Amino acid sequence: MITELHIQDPDGFYAQWLAAHEGLSEQQSADLNARLVLLLANQCDDQAVLLECIAAACEAGKPA
Repeated sequence: MITELHIQDPDGFYAQWLAAHEGLSEQQSADLNARLVLLLANQCDDQAVLLECIAAACEAGKPA
């Protein structure tokens, strides 16, 4: 699992991601994020890495 930043323009990417959510309801925003996750996961093409990412995201979301 790659954890180092590899996005060429992270601020620009984040701004575009936020802009995609403008005017959406909370449910529409969650649906957009779900679709984006699935599209990005498909780019990875390695289920073992995807499962590592799920575990890491779950761990990161736990209270300290």
